[in-house]
Amino acid sequence: MAATEPLTTYQSSFSLPSLPKVPETDPSACVLDSFRIAIAQLLSDALGLDLEKAYNGVDYGKKGEDFTVALPRFRLPGKVNEVAQKVIDKFTPNEYIESVVADKAFLHFRLNTPNMIRAVLTQVHELTHVVPAQQAASSSSSAEPEGIYGTNKLGAGKKVIVEYSSPNIAKSFHVGHLRSTIIGAFLANLYKASGWEVISMNYLGDWGTQFGLIASGYEKYGNQEKLEADAIKHLFEIYVQVNKDAETDPTVKETAAAWFKRMEDGDEAALANWRVWRDLSIKKYVQEYERLNVQFDVYTGESEVSKTSMDDALERLEKIDLVEESNGAKLLNLEQWKLGKAVVRKKDGTSIYLTRDIGGAVERYEKYKFDKMIYVVASQQDLHLAQFFKVLELMGYEWAQPKNASLVHVNYGLVQGMSTRKGTVVFLNQIIEEAANVMHEQMKTNEEKYNAVENPVETAREIGITGVKIQDMAAKRINNYTFNWDRMLSFEGDTGPYLQYAHVRLASLDRKNPHLLPLPAPSALALDLLAAPHTSQQARDIAFLLGTYPDVVKTALKTHEPSGVVTFAFRLAHAISSAWDAVVVKSLGEDEREKAQARLFLYGCARDVLGSALRLLTIRPLERM
Repeated sequence: MAATEPLTTYQSSFSLPSLPKVPETDPSACVLDSFRIAIAQLLSDALGLDLEKAYNGVDYGKKGEDFTVALPRFRLPGKVNEVAQKVIDKFTPNEYIESVVADKAFLHFRLNTPNMIRAVLTQVHELTHVVPAQQAASSSSSAEPEGIYGTNKLGAGKKVIVEYSSPNIAKSFHVGHLRSTIIGAFLANLYKASGWEVISMNYLGDWGTQFGLIASGYEKYGNQEKLEADAIKHLFEIYVQVNKDAETDPTVKETAAAWFKRMEDGDEAALANWRVWRDLSIKKYVQEYERLNVQFDVYTGESEVSKTSMDDALERLEKIDLVEESNGAKLLNLEQWKLGKAVVRKKDGTSIYLTRDIGGAVERYEKYKFDKMIYVVASQQDLHLAQFFKVLELMGYEWAQPKNASLVHVNYGLVQGMSTRKGTVVFLNQIIEEAANVMHEQMKTNEEKYNAVENPVETAREIGITGVKIQDMAAKRINNYTFNWDRMLSFEGDTGPYLQYAHVRLASLDRKNPHLLPLPAPSALALDLLAAPHTSQQARDIAFLLGTYPDVVKTALKTHEPSGVVTFAFRLAHAISSAWDAVVVKSLGEDEREKAQARLFLYGCARDVLGSALRLLTIRPLERM
């Protein structure tokens, strides 16, 4: 997902009566804000409430209602049923609200169906196609204009660094790194969609005693040809082998520690091979990330943190009496904050990752002057991150003070049982290839559809990757989950392939109905026909869901949860599936052209928003499969 232009003030071609402004609302980006303001105005007029307070009490309904208000939250005098009656007595159906129903302590509001459908679909279409095209034309950009429906300006003028993935060079790209990659790439897209300037950063584990092990092991087991073919895999093989040697030969680790000390001291002979390994590993990672539809702005690593920064940090910590010695090593005592003790320098004088993290954070702030820095790291590292943030705070950096909320740890649970179908733990590319192969075999069972796909192997891989990502993001990120091949690759139920199938189905409608194209502008379409009694509920459900998407994005920004966007995508896919037989396009004849075009427009808007949600989740929506 490319950086999104902040949404410009835009006037819909479909207008409704003007309403007062409410802070932190933007009907030009989320037209349902207008309908909520209309409800708030009714509450304000009937109950004497401040308009903003009334607005904050208007929530999305949970049982099929559009919006619901829990009256007790306003703490008004009198019985709740009498308060409700005041609102009902004041209400007259209008261009925004169709009905109000009292239900114990709640009021349920139903929006004006024809106006809601037209307002939402017009906004979806214009912010996906019309406004981006105008922006591209005015900037003389040759890039394909990107839809801005669902975006907002909450982060305009602010900068965020999102550090994620961060695998260890020469160790397998394990599932913890995969989760960090999936969640971090989503967060980078999310912040871009919210107007922030985003720096996606991959902080590689490219330094430490393990490189002493590999350096000594490479002399014995290294193979230049294997290294150039797949540096990550070959270095991992060496790492495994040399660790086996260390189990029976205690001198192996002593040699490794001595080698790493030479690296830290800047010995060129010790660093030469390491530089080659690092460069080849990054080259391989870039290829792997591209398959996952993930791009980084900066590849950095522990090795790039300067010794000066680390020494300065240690000196600063000693001045505030946080450092104590133990067997020649230096420790931070954080026990008064219930954070235990942490090593900052080993007894041989070499650094440890906490020291490098501290030095790295200070260098990053000096270089980027970020407003926020997000670390996407497993919950197993909760203590380390808490220690790290506390140390920066105690060092007195203004940007690291908790009141500024500039340092954020986005954590996540474990993946259990991630292995090949034969049960062996593997590298990421083997998981992707296996998922792709299973999908490819399934695709070949329908020869006609298979022959229509331009690149079936690539398509199968995208479906497999979608399966991996959706299984990872479907539940709250803090939850552990069990990797399940059969569930992940199924086209039934709430899975990645099911979402791709829903998008492909929507994309096929234009191909199957060329006689209805090109569609007129929204203002010339008979969208009121979508509110006809026999199809209104299904069409209405889709339109209302589309209208909620900008709020889904805003909520995700507050919670850092991809699961809310995944849930939205599934709800939309289910609504489309439910409408498929009732809101038919294909079987309508020429005498019902207006109705068919209105329906095709509805499904086109659904395709645009489902595609936008998938792209936000770093998934490439497919046109055929």
